[in-house]
Amino acid sequence: MHFGLSEEQEMIVSTVRSFVEKEIYPHEAEVERTGIVPHELGLRIKQKCIDLGFYACNFPEEVGGAGLSHMDFTLVERELGRGSMALTHFFGRPQNILMACEGEQREKYLLPAVRGDRMDALAMTEPDAGSDVRGMKCQAVRSGGDWVVNGSKHFISGAEHADFFIVFIATGVDETPKGPKKRITCFLVDRGHPGFEVRDGYNSVSHKGYKNCILTFDDCRLPDAQVLGQVDGGFEVMNEWLYATRLTVAAFCVGRARRCFDYAVEYAAERKQFGQAIAKFQGVSFQVADMITEIDAADWLTLAGAWRLDQGLPANREIASAKLHASEMLARVTDTTLQIFGGMGLMDDFPIERFWRDARVERIWDGTSEIQRHIISRELFRPLGA
Repeated sequence: MHFGLSEEQEMIVSTVRSFVEKEIYPHEAEVERTGIVPHELGLRIKQKCIDLGFYACNFPEEVGGAGLSHMDFTLVERELGRGSMALTHFFGRPQNILMACEGEQREKYLLPAVRGDRMDALAMTEPDAGSDVRGMKCQAVRSGGDWVVNGSKHFISGAEHADFFIVFIATGVDETPKGPKKRITCFLVDRGHPGFEVRDGYNSVSHKGYKNCILTFDDCRLPDAQVLGQVDGGFEVMNEWLYATRLTVAAFCVGRARRCFDYAVEYAAERKQFGQAIAKFQGVSFQVADMITEIDAADWLTLAGAWRLDQGLPANREIASAKLHASEMLARVTDTTLQIFGGMGLMDDFPIERFWRDARVERIWDGTSEIQRHIISRELFRPLGA
């Protein structure tokens, strides 16, 4: 076992961290205040990422990506986690599910996404279908050789800037011994397509400027050419390409926790009460010790999951464990840091209250903590027939 990074990996970490510090940090306060990323700023960040050679770094070289391994890409995501998600969104990482594109889809969606010419957004969640994906009500029915779609999606991240959408839609129902089971198909839908509308979503206290949107379908007609993968094969596409998104959430949480931790250590060393730095008091110093232990543990869990993917080993449980622990760790680290800062932690003079608010959603999206525990326990008990 080797726990060090290679020289190339150290360079990746250094390059991305420098990018975040120079191109992201200076704009965070304004984005937090306004809740808006100016169009010109987003384009500038994207172009600098392209110039750096990191745009679509999660895609293989044969389609124009940087061809990073899962481990290398996880290191990128970890460093991006230090910055505002509204801004790092333009450090483009298209959904790797686009690798399922075939024929003309590659020219229309995959390759432009990798080049940075078009941006994508993933749409799965509905008001009545969060963790219960098969509970979705947005449906497509056959009509004259096409699919006619009606329904809606919500909480769609990145939709504000997307040129096209990767949408999971119910296309039928199977009767099973456990009751009706919906069949799901993945579709590619262009912004502005007749019958399809992107609307403003909800105001979130987490990740200001990284807006969510509502998608509505009103007799939206889609040809078979817009199906990604196979008809009724949405779950197969989802399981093949999307499970690793939990690893990116874990990596984000580790990166954000390390930035927050740096604030806690520096403040505890400088802040004086009762004639000495509060770091001298075990009530504070022991909390700092607990924080770094949890952060390091989450980091190693996350990197271990990435390593297993690179080795072609099963990683479902390990990735679920990483996402579970890292997201819950971030909640504890941000809350403890705020406590160390005291009243000033809740003031917007420091980014601590932002870190604290942002952390809350990490235990919800890309699979709630409860879903991660379900995945982990199922992986443990299934071989035993329980």
